[in-house]
Amino acid sequence: MQSHFQVYPDRIARDTGVLRISTVDTHTAGEPLRVILSGVPLPKGKDILERRRVAVGEWDRFRRLLMYEPRGHVDMYGALIVPPVSPTAVFGVLFMHNEGYSTGCGHATIALAKLAVELGWVSAQEPVTRIDIDAPSGLLKAYARVSGGKVVSSGFENVASFAPMLGRSLHVTEIGDVTFDLGYGGAFYAYVDADKLGLTLEPNNAREIAAVGMSIKKAVAASFPVEHPDSRDLSYLYGTIFYCKPQRSDAHSRHVCVFADGAIDRSPTGTGVSGRVAIIRAQGLLNIGQPVLFESITGECFQGRVLRDCRIHDQSAVIPEVEGTAFITGRHEFILEQDDPLTDGFLLR
Repeated sequence: MQSHFQVYPDRIARDTGVLRISTVDTHTAGEPLRVILSGVPLPKGKDILERRRVAVGEWDRFRRLLMYEPRGHVDMYGALIVPPVSPTAVFGVLFMHNEGYSTGCGHATIALAKLAVELGWVSAQEPVTRIDIDAPSGLLKAYARVSGGKVVSSGFENVASFAPMLGRSLHVTEIGDVTFDLGYGGAFYAYVDADKLGLTLEPNNAREIAAVGMSIKKAVAASFPVEHPDSRDLSYLYGTIFYCKPQRSDAHSRHVCVFADGAIDRSPTGTGVSGRVAIIRAQGLLNIGQPVLFESITGECFQGRVLRDCRIHDQSAVIPEVEGTAFITGRHEFILEQDDPLTDGFLLR
């Protein structure tokens, strides 16, 4: 049957008054990532942390444009590729979300390693391609496992991760008494046993998970010092990670992270896995090199392990490795017309 639909000339394609931003989108264990490739200026700064501080200013309109509705959503996550600062790094990255800019991100790093190979940012080497990436938290030694030119999994050796608090307790008004561990794996998290709270870590309970997670995050941040020995920029509580018994028999536990302004990570959270293996190691329950599988709310997993022990000033720490699988979901050219009244976007919950 012949179609009567007529393809009209594309006015938008010829309109020089629109802003055009190109991205490639991925997911890692279900957690989205929107990687900004072109169409925006790059924040200036001598290192990635300084660029992160600059991004909070005038550049932030681009974060809101791509993370917020109508182009994004409350749980959207993004990354901006920037020039590297370390001698071995291929590129640098700024991570972003509904609240601002995180210091580290595991699911994004796993996705970026895949993109670096499959989009030709680096020359693919089989069976493993190495891709050093500069992040606000430090140099991430990422890699992609390659077979037949395709990435089958990817991961990274993370920055020094540690557990400055174990078994601390506090009273949370909306919940009652809560016991938590504090761990750092590129960002700080309060780790809480969901089974002890009677909190079900299932997709149909997302609203309650987010509400309880934010209550705990605010209470811990208000009552306990969260300090990184190297940087004030890294010294803040990023989220709450709930853990419980997994559904998979081969997994250690299920992780559900509530981060930023109530976003829920669909993946097991790469920086969260790093902090968790540091905690388990500090508890004497994990050997060096021992692989541990962490399950997400989607049922997908990341593998974590401790590569070696180390110290960061007077704090015992570990160097963790995290591995998972990412998938490309689309390429986009986002457009902003000059007379769009919702330039800054909006969020509905």
